[in-house]
Amino acid sequence: MLKFLKPAAHTKEIQDKALVKKEYKYWRFRIFYAMFSGYVFYYFTRKSFTFAMPAMMENLGFDKAQLGILGSMLYITYGLSKFASGVMSDQSNPRFFMAIGLIITGITNIFFGFSSSLIFFAIFWGINGWFQGWGWPPCARLLTHWYSQSERGTWWSVWSTSHNVGGFLIPIIVGVCAQYLGWRYAMFIPGVLCILMGFVLMNRLRDTPQSLGLPAIEKYRNDYPVSKKEAEKTERELSTKEILFDYVLNNKWIWILAVASFFVYIVRIAINDWSALYLIETKNYSLIKANACVALFEVGGLFGMLVAGWLSDKLFLGRRGPMNVFFSLGMLMSVMVLWLYPSVSIYVNSIALFMIGFFLFGPQMLIGLAAAELSHKKAAGTASGFAGWFAYFGAASAGYPLGKVAQVFGWSGYFWIIAACGAITVLLFLPMWRVKGAHLRTHDDDIGDETEEAVSVK
Repeated sequence: MLKFLKPAAHTKEIQDKALVKKEYKYWRFRIFYAMFSGYVFYYFTRKSFTFAMPAMMENLGFDKAQLGILGSMLYITYGLSKFASGVMSDQSNPRFFMAIGLIITGITNIFFGFSSSLIFFAIFWGINGWFQGWGWPPCARLLTHWYSQSERGTWWSVWSTSHNVGGFLIPIIVGVCAQYLGWRYAMFIPGVLCILMGFVLMNRLRDTPQSLGLPAIEKYRNDYPVSKKEAEKTERELSTKEILFDYVLNNKWIWILAVASFFVYIVRIAINDWSALYLIETKNYSLIKANACVALFEVGGLFGMLVAGWLSDKLFLGRRGPMNVFFSLGMLMSVMVLWLYPSVSIYVNSIALFMIGFFLFGPQMLIGLAAAELSHKKAAGTASGFAGWFAYFGAASAGYPLGKVAQVFGWSGYFWIIAACGAITVLLFLPMWRVKGAHLRTHDDDIGDETEEAVSVK
């Protein structure tokens, strides 16, 4: 790996406690807003094609199935990249890793805008998908190193809303560009913006606290994951065989969550990628009007994630199953409203898309959390990653296959598929109603200690 991509070296630790506190406050805020903004911009180049697609169909004469190939291409390469870039990112400086990935996605969007051939579209969109995978892993590294165990959940959930902010803004930006400048500018402008943002990330981000002469976050906040006594019992490293077979592949709950993730992602990508075209063809909406409605899907998702996580903690004391059942039922009912309610009112359709996003993003977030909690502490990443693999198989299925269904069987066939996926998701979550995490963590802020209680999942 190039030298400048390697993790930044540790420097001599600052001994002045007042200065350490001041520096930590400054850098934590700066790094958070930088990586939050950076991930918003990743969505600009990830979703630009989605909302330029209706204009491309009109201009170039492609059909739904052909353009669906491009959606599947991105999700396949993105899914493959998430694992590979995760390994690379753990050995890299996020300051440059995240920035370079964003710059390259910007360049591929620009090249995509200059193309007219389906083959070149597929090549550039596949490359884009690979470097989209460079966005999440460095953020995970930064969130782990700059925010400690007892506070990380709050910071993590707030950071997660960057998905929705980006998803809300990009249909508006692309809709305006495509309407007034043409679909090619709907690719050029997000591409240029992301290249510029990449250089901003290089300026704003830094690697670990130790690279700036600060103590590790656990030492600074006296917030260690477990007590010394518990650490001796729970910190033993597991072998690859133990992780895969004892805690993931032979864990029925992980399989259920992974399959549920597959169907949730079909619904998510189907609504996100195809609903603008649906509104244009069936409700006679303009491109801007349709994209504005779809933007509310992401706004609903923002609130849904925060509400689902909070209620699963406060109302069900850490059980994720009930919230997954309630929210997946809400998702199914909201899809039925969008499908069966005949109104062409922008208010009715906007509310329907808002509610689909609200109910869908709750289970999407809770699936990863539940997978981590229902495996061993040392297998949490593998378990959530396993569920993530299934999610992107679902995302790829919502590209060409669903586009072909919509082309052959019309929008009724499209809605029958996603309604069936919603119903299957409800059925998959029902057996998990009473299931609780394999390990629960509690923290005492006064002593900076944490205990771990094993909870049976049988």
